[in-house]
Amino acid sequence: MASPSKAGAALAALREDLVGDVFAPGDAGYDEARSVFNVMIDRRPAVIAQCVDEDDVVRAVRFGRDLDLNIAVRGGGHSVAGMAVNDGGLVVDLRHMRAVSVDPASEAVRVAGGATISDLDRACQPHGLATTGGRASTTGVGGFVLGGGSGWLDRWCGLAVDNLLGVELVTSDGERVHASADENPELFWGLHGGGGNFGVATALTLKLHEMPEFSIALVLYLPEFGPEVTRTFRELISVAPDEASGGVLYLTGPPEEFVPPHLVGTLLCGALLTYAGPEADMRKLAEPLLALPHESEVVGAMPYADVQCMLDDPPGMRNYWSAEYLTSAPDSYLDAFCARAQAMPSPTGTLHVLFPLGGAIAAGPRQYPVPYRDASWAVHPFAIWEDPADDERCVQWVRDVRADARPWSTGAVYLNFIGDEGAERVVAGLGPENTRRLAGLKRRYDPDNVFRFNHNVRPA
Repeated sequence: MASPSKAGAALAALREDLVGDVFAPGDAGYDEARSVFNVMIDRRPAVIAQCVDEDDVVRAVRFGRDLDLNIAVRGGGHSVAGMAVNDGGLVVDLRHMRAVSVDPASEAVRVAGGATISDLDRACQPHGLATTGGRASTTGVGGFVLGGGSGWLDRWCGLAVDNLLGVELVTSDGERVHASADENPELFWGLHGGGGNFGVATALTLKLHEMPEFSIALVLYLPEFGPEVTRTFRELISVAPDEASGGVLYLTGPPEEFVPPHLVGTLLCGALLTYAGPEADMRKLAEPLLALPHESEVVGAMPYADVQCMLDDPPGMRNYWSAEYLTSAPDSYLDAFCARAQAMPSPTGTLHVLFPLGGAIAAGPRQYPVPYRDASWAVHPFAIWEDPADDERCVQWVRDVRADARPWSTGAVYLNFIGDEGAERVVAGLGPENTRRLAGLKRRYDPDNVFRFNHNVRPA
């Protein structure tokens, strides 16, 4: 660790050289700069460097290395596990780097490392183009893509990493590297699921797809109809085209126009059918869901970027998420899924979600470290609550959902859906063979494991 005098001089130089803002404990704005989406995380970095461009990122990383500081990287979104901040180290904060540049002619988009899914979707929508984004507009693009990337469009145009064309990276020694299929291909391979293990992603280039129309059916039911709703959705999606996705979810009725006032604050079952195409085609698909007794419906064409905001997670809450990826969803599992909803922490922002895979996910490239590609379904419990007194019951409920699903689990998992669940779950999210290969790549690009605040692969 550097001496106080050296650290003080280096910090003063960083404040002078960085175009963006620099915060240290005691500075006005420090507490706001260190706060994250999940209020269960309360960490106090020594320095927060809010970078505005790649040059700033290089300066910040070299500052951290010179002082032998642990370095965390903060993208644009959630980092529900709190990996975007640390205690006593450096945070390289990319949230001011949000530029999105669409090239309609080549059907590609360049996205800065701190952009959110909303930034991406809103830039692409006027061109009638889209690519797989998260299921919430507030998700950060960088972490989302490099962690695999699952969303409403993945059955149609593949996982986000299947659409990755290139990455601009600042490595642990402060050097700039470009990775693509033609340039540093082994690093490019590792960035397809390996997350932030290899450097700071300052920009990503993604393939776009023509999507002039998007439509949805969101139907709300009383919770006792859940077993019938889940079975109906399962049968519907099994014969639906790849353009169709969505899921079944249990939720506390929010104070929104589409929820009858007397059901606000009560447990509801919902079916969401999304369709990357015309409303008429979606309506025909949705007929079995609409034929069931229901309390409300939102059916029609809707801008994709607006749909992405429908399930946004509120900031300033306590969060604990996890997931299991399933070989199938037989009646016995659907009954367990619905029964577990009865114990869901409510009224809270908690969601209990079951959604389909298949389509372009299963048909996508096999060589990348994305071992959950073969799963048919995924269950994603994410508990969101306010009162610390509820911590134990909310966390336990998530663990119970996982336990219910274990007989049907493939053993693989999408790491963006989980927090810190130990080294074995990281291997489950990457695959054993892939993990060994990634460890060799880590040794080459980050031999000192500088970038360790992530689903970490240790150099070997």
